[in-house]
Amino acid sequence: MDSRPDIFDSALRARRRDRMLPAYADHDFLHQAMLDELLDRLGDVQRELPEALVIGCPDGRARAALEAMGKRVACVDPSFLAARAVNGVQADEDALPFADDSFDLVLACGTLDSVNDLPGALILMRRVLRPDGLMLAAFAGAGSLPRLKAALLAAEGDRAGQHIHPQVDVRAAGDLLSRAGFAMPVADGETLTIRYGDIVRLMHDLRGMGAGNVLTHRPPALTRNVLMRAAAHFNDAADPDGRVAEQMALIYLSGWKPDPSQAKPARRGSATVSLAQALRKPD
Repeated sequence: MDSRPDIFDSALRARRRDRMLPAYADHDFLHQAMLDELLDRLGDVQRELPEALVIGCPDGRARAALEAMGKRVACVDPSFLAARAVNGVQADEDALPFADDSFDLVLACGTLDSVNDLPGALILMRRVLRPDGLMLAAFAGAGSLPRLKAALLAAEGDRAGQHIHPQVDVRAAGDLLSRAGFAMPVADGETLTIRYGDIVRLMHDLRGMGAGNVLTHRPPALTRNVLMRAAAHFNDAADPDGRVAEQMALIYLSGWKPDPSQAKPARRGSATVSLAQALRKPD
């Protein structure tokens, strides 16, 4: 039995995702960017993959898009209200309540950055896939929110607290994918730039998308004085037009459940295939 303490407060995570839903459409740009990219990559796959599981369902768009492709879709979300809205199941990614070999496709969008057992979640995602099934995932990774981090660190000085979650980089994500037993694993990333006029609007967006601090051991809330100093430091990084270019580093993962029909992997370090090519798997 794993006795490691939880990094994230899963109950708080669920409550905050519940609370974000009424105004989520005003803050959904990050999820939409990741979902659009995953769907675009799925479009390169020359397979039907009729039974799909969506992990992370803050609205019905992923389900609707997959159903428009002719797929039968089940949904899972850490939020009870989000899951109920799409006739899905509330569950954490590292405790998926499905039998092995249940789906041809798993599409996980936007939640794996705050799951307690990411390696375990990836293993479960492989297990619920049928042989030769595909997993696609996207989440925010290392390198995200550099301007906000710098502003908070400067504002708090020697007594800085951990206000932003620890983040996984692309290389580590790729290693986890391989260790979870996926065939033809691919990890890559892109940077999304969002320009803000002030730090308060950025924080408002993070709360609105359910991306606030859900660490089990959280620092005290920012005082007014600290927030004012952070705002000043944040504004110091503004471009001539007065807006700050904040960044989100997005990680994309792809892997197939092993099957004897698949081509054997190349020697380690010899890969020259892009993610798009990897997804164009022959029948």
